[in-house]
Amino acid sequence: MTITLAENYGFCFGVKRAIKIAEENQNAQTYGPLIHNAQEIARLKRDFNVELSENLGVFQPGSTAVIRTHGIPKEELETLHARGVHVVDATCPYVTKPQQICEEMSVAGYDIVIFGDEHHPEIKGVKSYASGAVYTVLDVQELHTLRLKEKVALVAQTTRKVEEFLRIADALIVEHKEVRVFNTICNATFENQDAVRDLAKTSDIMIIIGGKNSSNTKQLHSIALRECPQSHHIESYTELKQEWFDGKERCGVSAGASTPDWIIQEVIDAIKAF
Repeated sequence: MTITLAENYGFCFGVKRAIKIAEENQNAQTYGPLIHNAQEIARLKRDFNVELSENLGVFQPGSTAVIRTHGIPKEELETLHARGVHVVDATCPYVTKPQQICEEMSVAGYDIVIFGDEHHPEIKGVKSYASGAVYTVLDVQELHTLRLKEKVALVAQTTRKVEEFLRIADALIVEHKEVRVFNTICNATFENQDAVRDLAKTSDIMIIIGGKNSSNTKQLHSIALRECPQSHHIESYTELKQEWFDGKERCGVSAGASTPDWIIQEVIDAIKAF
């Protein structure tokens, strides 16, 4: 059986940047999980004593708070600064962009529509920067339930599928006089999704590696399933099952943006052992 890695996979720019920031701030605490990969978070704690806290009250004057890649709500960031906490912002620049757009467009009188999962930490943060009406949707049908003004600004969660984003943009343009569309989907998301789609077309089985709570990894798995029904989303090599590979000749492997190379290599080594 041949094992082929997708042309683009794994750590994106924002995650690499956040990991480097965390490693440079030994003995600090991250406010919320730095990235959506429990094993990498455990490595940071083991090797750099970077702890994880999800309690804002833990951060007191003089302590250091490393802000997660996905960002945090504006009011929580303001609280940390006002409290005298040393804030080290590891928010991905691709996430701060929709934050800025929401803030500016709200001030300019636009209703904000965010394409994304309202329960995802990135969207909770982005949404907090809107000072006026702001709505979160996952599909075109949800638009019909909204009472939007004529001026609408649209942004997207950085890890969503561009095809779905375009359908929402098209629907808004038909119904409203002025629609500002901001494509805030990360370039790495495009590249990883295109690569997994291409690889799945020629594979008998696909293994997608990443955190079970990672939005971009879920998207990769969803795309792979369309082209290769034998596609599996795992977090580590321990979840692999030998029977998945029976009779298979071509195995494709890809990984989410929060998946480090060492986890990917463990999975490949385990597949080779089968």
